[in-house]
Amino acid sequence: MATTTAGERREQSKRDYDAFLAGCPTRELLSTLTDKWAALVIAALADGPQRHGELARRIAGVSQKMLTQTLRTLERDGLLTRTVTASVPVRVDYELTPLGNDLFPVMLAIKTWAEANMDRVFEARTHFDARP
Repeated sequence: MATTTAGERREQSKRDYDAFLAGCPTRELLSTLTDKWAALVIAALADGPQRHGELARRIAGVSQKMLTQTLRTLERDGLLTRTVTASVPVRVDYELTPLGNDLFPVMLAIKTWAEANMDRVFEARTHFDARP
């Protein structure tokens, strides 16, 4: 069994993420990924590159500001790319990266589960709210 130095152990601990720990950076990522707008943007972009206006029409109820913030956050996290094409007017397209495509099946499963189980959730809420 190989021995490790204290410095190597510190470096290894930086690579071992545990979302249950308060200081773990995965908590910030989980916060982003569990946002409804992020989930819907990722699901919408699975169909291929789209412009801001196309996404806004596809995702009913999202404000321009919230969509822009969500797109910037997902771009910063490496889940989508923003491509600017010089034309009149300028064209900006958003597309999932390989990392975003890896995430898509998970987000699709959650979206599909929510759609399939909403009646059961409503029933549970009704039962809960009726309790004394």
